[in-house]
Amino acid sequence: MLYHILAVGDVVGEPGLRHLERHLRPLQTFKQIHFTVVNGENASSVGLTPDQAWRIRDAGADAVTLGNHTFGKMQIKDFLDDTPWLLRPANYTGRAPGHGCETFDLGGVRVRVMNLIGRCGLAWGTENPFTTADRLLDQGEADFTLVDFHAEATSEKLALGYHLDGRVSALWGTHTHVPTADERVYPKGTGYLTDLGMTGPVESVLGIEPWQSVEGFLGGLPGRYRVPDGPCKMQGAVFTLDSATGLCTAVERVDIR
Repeated sequence: MLYHILAVGDVVGEPGLRHLERHLRPLQTFKQIHFTVVNGENASSVGLTPDQAWRIRDAGADAVTLGNHTFGKMQIKDFLDDTPWLLRPANYTGRAPGHGCETFDLGGVRVRVMNLIGRCGLAWGTENPFTTADRLLDQGEADFTLVDFHAEATSEKLALGYHLDGRVSALWGTHTHVPTADERVYPKGTGYLTDLGMTGPVESVLGIEPWQSVEGFLGGLPGRYRVPDGPCKMQGAVFTLDSATGLCTAVERVDIR
C-alpha cells in the first residue's frame, strides 16, 4: 500500500499560523494525506508557545517539530516533556527538556519521526546528528522513518541524506525558509528535499518585515523582528511511501497561496 506523507515548512508568526489553519486540511484532503509533520519553531517568530503548538496540532499536524528556536519561548519547556507529538532536536544534550524521536501508530503502521539539528554554522554545541541518527535507528522498529533535519548548510543536509539512504523513508531540511528544487528519491530509496521552505508572508525576508532585514544589512538597528500581514504561502512536500519496502517512490513539492 502507498502512503502519502506531508511535510510542511517552518510556520512563521501569526499570519503563517492562520494560513496553516485555513489551508492544511483542504490540502490533506486533496492529496489524500495519511500523516503530516509541521515544523513550528517560528510560530512566535522566535520559538512557540504551548497554545501555538496546540493550534498547529488542531490545524491537522500529527507531529510538530522544532529547531534552533526551540527555547525561544521558555514557557514551552515543561510542555515538551509532557507532549509526545511535539519534538525538539534529538541531538540536543540530555540536559535539555523534551525528546526528539517518537513513533506514532497509523492504523497499525508505525511511523517514526526523528527531529535533528545541524552543527555546520548553526548549533555546534549539540551532539553529532549523524551518529545520533544511527543510535536512534537501533532503538525500536518502525514501518516508516521520517527525518526533519533543521540545518543551515546544504552540504550537511545532502550528506545526511546519503548517510541514511535506504535506512529512512524520507528526509527533508528545514530552517532556511527558502524551498529548494532538488526533490528526489536517493539511490537506495530515501525521499529527499534539501529545504521545504516556510509557511508565512509572501512579501517578507524569511518571514520578517523586508525593511527590517534591509536595515540590518545596511548596518542599522532593525529592532525586534516583526512578521508582516498580507498574502501568505504554505510550502512543503508530499512523500509517497511504499509499506512493502518502507521506502519512498516519489516526492512532490507543494506551495499553497
